[in-house]
Amino acid sequence: MNLITQVVLPLVLAFIMFSMGLALVIDDFKRVARFPRAFLLGTVLQVIALPLISFTLCSLWPMEPAIAAGFMIIAACPGGVTSNLMTHLARGNTALSISLTAIISILSVITIPFIVNFGMKHFYGADSPTVLPIFKTIDGVFMITTAPVGLGMIIKSKWPTQADQYEPLARKLASFFFIAIITAAVAKDWALLQRTFSTVGPVALALNIATMVTAMGVAHLFQLSRPDTTAITLEGGLQNGSLAIFISLTLIGNEMMMVPAGVYSLLMFATGGAYLYFCRWREAPQSNWGNNNKISPPHENNTNDLVA
Repeated sequence: MNLITQVVLPLVLAFIMFSMGLALVIDDFKRVARFPRAFLLGTVLQVIALPLISFTLCSLWPMEPAIAAGFMIIAACPGGVTSNLMTHLARGNTALSISLTAIISILSVITIPFIVNFGMKHFYGADSPTVLPIFKTIDGVFMITTAPVGLGMIIKSKWPTQADQYEPLARKLASFFFIAIITAAVAKDWALLQRTFSTVGPVALALNIATMVTAMGVAHLFQLSRPDTTAITLEGGLQNGSLAIFISLTLIGNEMMMVPAGVYSLLMFATGGAYLYFCRWREAPQSNWGNNNKISPPHENNTNDLVA
C-alpha cells in the first residue's frame, strides 16, 4: 500500500487536476471577476460553510477523534471533476463549476492545513498525536493541485487545438481514476468501514445533504439563476475524495481518518445523482434530455451564465 499512497495516488491526483487545466483559459477567471456574486457565494459555501457544518455535526455526534478529524479533512477539500461533470449533465453553469473547483483548489494550499489542524487539535485535545505538517502539506497539495492545473492551462494556451482534442478523453480518464481510487480505498479497508459505518454513514449523509440544502437555500436567497444554483449546489456537495484520501494516508498516515472520505465519496454519488435527476426532470418539459451529452470548454459558455 505504501507504493500506492506514496506514488500512484499523487500521480493520479495530479492527472485529474491536469485534465481540469486543459479546459481552462485566463478568460474564464476574468469572467468570474466581472460577475462575482455567484462565484463568491460558492466560495464562501465551500471554504467556510462546509467546514462549519462538518465541525458542528462532529461536535454533536459521538465519534472517535480520528473519525471527526477525517470529516474535517473531507470538508476542507475542494470539489473535483465529478462536480464539474454532474453540473454539466444537470444543465448547470459549467464555467462557474470549473472555475470554483480550480480556484478553490489553489486556495486549498492554505485552507486545508488550517482547517484540518484546527479540527485535529479540537477533537484530539491538547495531546493531539497527529498534526498535519504545514509546509509539507502546502508543498504536497501545491504539487498535486495547483501545478498540474497550471501546466494544463499552459498547454491549452500554447496548443489549443490539441488541448481541445484530448481534453474530453483526459476528463473521462480523470473520472475513471477518481472512482478507481475511491473503490480501491474502500476495498482495502472494507472491514474497517463495516465496523465504523453505523457512526460514519449517518454523519456523512447528514453533512452531504446539509451542505447541498444550505447551498440551494443561499442561492435562492440571493436570487441566483437556476444554472448558477445548480453549480454551487453540486460544487458544495461533491468533494475531491481522492485528495482527502491522499491527505489521510500519505500526508498523515492514518487509515482511520480515511474512512469518512471513503464513505462520503460513495454517498455523494447517490445524493448528487438524485439531484441531477431532479434537475433534468425539472428541465424535461423545456428541453430534450439527449442534447447535452458533450462537455464544452468553460470559456464557450455564455458569459451571461455567470451573472447572478
